Amino acid sequence: MPDVIIQKLTSTDGFIAFDLDEAPAAGVVRSAPKILVDGASLLARSLTYRFASFERQIGGASMGVNAAPDDRAGAVAAFVVEVEPLVREGRLAVDAAKGVAVEDLAPLAAADPRPADHLARHDELLGLGVAVAAHTAVGGLAGRRVAIEGFDATGPAIAAAVAERGGKVVAVSTSAGSAASADGFDAAALAAGWAEHGAAVVAALVATPGKPWEVFGIEADVLVVGSKTGVVDDKVADGLAEGVVVVPSGPVPVTAKGLAVARRGGAVVVPDFIATAGPLFAGWPVDGAGEPASAAATAIDASLLEVLAHADGPLLGACYRAEAFLATWREQLPFGRPLA
Repeated sequence: MPDVIIQKLTSTDGFIAFDLDEAPAAGVVRSAPKILVDGASLLARSLTYRFASFERQIGGASMGVNAAPDDRAGAVAAFVVEVEPLVREGRLAVDAAKGVAVEDLAPLAAADPRPADHLARHDELLGLGVAVAAHTAVGGLAGRRVAIEGFDATGPAIAAAVAERGGKVVAVSTSAGSAASADGFDAAALAAGWAEHGAAVVAALVATPGKPWEVFGIEADVLVVGSKTGVVDDKVADGLAEGVVVVPSGPVPVTAKGLAVARRGGAVVVPDFIATAGPLFAGWPVDGAGEPASAAATAIDASLLEVLAHADGPLLGACYRAEAFLATWREQLPFGRPLA
């Protein structure tokens, strides 16, 4: 596991995982009966590499509030009060994730220096980044088959961005099952289905949904993965078709063993910290880079092109590239790379 700095909360049961000491940090807060520190540490490390990949002097962070459902509102409110000074001082930027609503963090908005619309554009820019990464990695999505594992609230944006580039979504999986279509699913229908049914959308798409993991066996050129940390382990990787391009839609979906097996089998694994970087360009825009969508598309494409042909594969190549930037402003590199 990455060696990060764990700061325990004093007002409620929880913690902040800072990946870099004495540096501005940003990350998400999650709440559940038990948020694991190891998983949070991996998430923080992935974010550090994301910022470094696009030359931002910011470290990753990940926060957890441990609370039962009935106690969650009060626990998250206590968290907000405790971290508000860190947000005001520019030490920490916080976004909501599983178990925490955007509205729960509203008291922090006045102290947050990021553009007001950065949250509203999150799903759009995440979907754009994933599609751009896939488009770049396969040399163009036109006519390409894409399977989306872990289709969730960001799934419609990914499907729409894939369709805009000529690709077709031939399979999706959720926690409720999987659905496949050789002809591809209409992006608008996927969005409408998710809005109406949520994870049960698969039952609205096909008469008999498969098991969630069956999406890994679908014949596709691109496999989008992101349901959980380490979902592509060595067993899953061993079943990947030669030449398939694995594009993350969430943090650290590939294990170290999974990466090694995937590479031996001829699969290409795109770095999660590049593919999922779209929202960064709304939260931390750069003057002259263009509006967030165009800036994200240009930067993600260029960054991936630099590492696609790396002798050690694009994921490790991107790690080396991020570490080279970190070395320009950090005396010591973080220990451990963003792999589950």
